Parts: sequence; C-alpha cells; structure tokens
Amino acid sequence: MKFKLVPEPPASLDRVAEAQRAVPLVPGSEDDCCERLMRRLDFPSRDVARTWLTFLRALELAEQTPEGSFVRRRTDPTPDHLRRAFRERIFGAEDVRSMLSSDPTTVDEAFAAFEGRVPVWEHHKNPNEWRTIWRDRVETMLEWFVLLGVAEKQDGGYVLTE
Repeated sequence: MKFKLVPEPPASLDRVAEAQRAVPLVPGSEDDCCERLMRRLDFPSRDVARTWLTFLRALELAEQTPEGSFVRRRTDPTPDHLRRAFRERIFGAEDVRSMLSSDPTTVDEAFAAFEGRVPVWEHHKNPNEWRTIWRDRVETMLEWFVLLGVAEKQDGGYVLTE
C-alpha cells in the first residue's frame, strides 16, 4: 500500500520519534490519536495531526487495526528504516528520488518529470489545482529527502547524496 499524505518536514528526525511515541500502545480511535498528537506535539489542527498519523502508518511506525483503531508499532525509527519506508511506501517517492543526480534538480524540473505519474483521477478531483497540489507534494518529498540524508540542497536545486 502506498500513501500520499506527507507532512511538512520538521527540523529534525527526532520529531518523527516524538510523533510515534504520541500514538498509544493500546489501540485508540482516530479522534483519540489525533487529540494525543495535537496535545503532545502542539500541532495546530486536527488535519495536521491526521496527516502525521497517516504518515506514521506509511513509515510503519503505527498501524490501523481491523477494527479501525490505531496503535503504535514497536519499530525503532532509525534513519535507515525511515529512508526505506519513505521510498517504498510514499506514493511517488521512489520516482522523485530517481530524478536526482549529482547535478542540481529544481522543484519545477522534478515536478515536470513527475507530472505524468500523477493519477488521472487526481486531475478530476481538483481540476484547477492539481498541478499546484502535486508540485507542492514533490517539493515536500524533496525536503524530506534532505532531512533523511538522501539529498541536499545545492545551487538552487537538490542533489542525490546517497
């Protein structure tokens, strides 16, 4: 399963571990988990907390039970684990990563190369805004790659470092 929702990257990967610790070990409802994330991490809205909860599922740090509750997984959020899970479980992440090289790639260049991979139904869902939405998602993925040590910013673009 691939996930689309990716929050803005924090200042450090420690924030991912903090978010994981905010998810209960005893299954809780989405509302309960979002409330805990908002309270413990001072997220500004339920939407931000829900995005983080989804993102933690993508990173295999939380899971949704068959009953629909959410629970923390006892997975250590090491940089290696986060890099692997991000590439494998975030929709488009591996595609965006493969566009990087030792030559700087701008967000616009990465989006231009990725644009054809945006699902057609996304075009219909937001006919006037899908390009802006997905360009922003590509930029967010690039910023996460920087945080994860996969890329770095250089000369107005992103270069592959791993």
